[in-house]
Amino acid sequence: MPAHRRWTPSGPYDLARSLSVLRRGPGDPSFQVTADGAIWRASRTPQGAGTLRLVDRGEAVEAQAWGPGADWLLEHLPALLGAEDDPSAFTPRHRLVHQAHRRHPGLRLIRTGLVLESLIPSILEQKVTSDEAYRAWRLLLWRHGEPAPGPAERMRVMPDPRAWALIPSWDWHRAGVDAKRSSTILRAVRAARRLEEAAAMDLPAASARLQAIPGIGPWTAAETLQRSNGTPDAITVGDLHLPRIIGYALTGERGTDDAAMLELLAPYAGQRHRAARLILLSGRVPPRRAPRFSVRDFRAI
Repeated sequence: MPAHRRWTPSGPYDLARSLSVLRRGPGDPSFQVTADGAIWRASRTPQGAGTLRLVDRGEAVEAQAWGPGADWLLEHLPALLGAEDDPSAFTPRHRLVHQAHRRHPGLRLIRTGLVLESLIPSILEQKVTSDEAYRAWRLLLWRHGEPAPGPAERMRVMPDPRAWALIPSWDWHRAGVDAKRSSTILRAVRAARRLEEAAAMDLPAASARLQAIPGIGPWTAAETLQRSNGTPDAITVGDLHLPRIIGYALTGERGTDDAAMLELLAPYAGQRHRAARLILLSGRVPPRRAPRFSVRDFRAI
């Protein structure tokens, strides 16, 4: 029998929008949305594998959990859903941001409390297309993860640190993961305990802890801490698209770089990640001028 918990938000709440950042593309074996609108997550907690089913009932979110990690998942449920986030600390400074803020009052910055769970897929996303990274995540979980506890069909829990370390080189190659990214993941799992401690740190300390691992830079650290720590100021730098989108949305100009993006977001100091989320939700993006990057097949190398 599953364990249960019910959480009531203090104001407007959008479950699907808030948790969407945890989904690593279509077909993510650790994240599903079923036809009834329920959100399913398969996680590896400090107590073991667990599966969480979430349903938005309007006035509250109902959760069920299975597996050795069920109690941990339910204990940390409010933080996962955004209970520790403080949207009232945010003041829109641009008309577009104000409009997006008004249209999405239920957006919350979630906090999983699990660092490796967000770090490893973020490493897979380094310097490749989203499709390449999502494919690698799917293949590695299906081949080296374990079935999710409970009744969830076709869901997998990501490998534990030892299982990540035992993945043979040919399976990394088959998943399209180059040696640089796989080596970074191997270094990260060897320091798993130290990295997981970053979930309880403030942004500067947590970012420094992650970046102490060779191969993890500001981009990867920010992408991880946005999810594991729910940090409202963890703005992503070094991204190919984000500065251009933010620059175009706020000024109508193309070619914005990181420095110009940070200058535009300076009025949101302390809340720059939230501002970026709202800007992305506005849907105002520069028209595409070039074709998408093709997906490279590392298996042919």
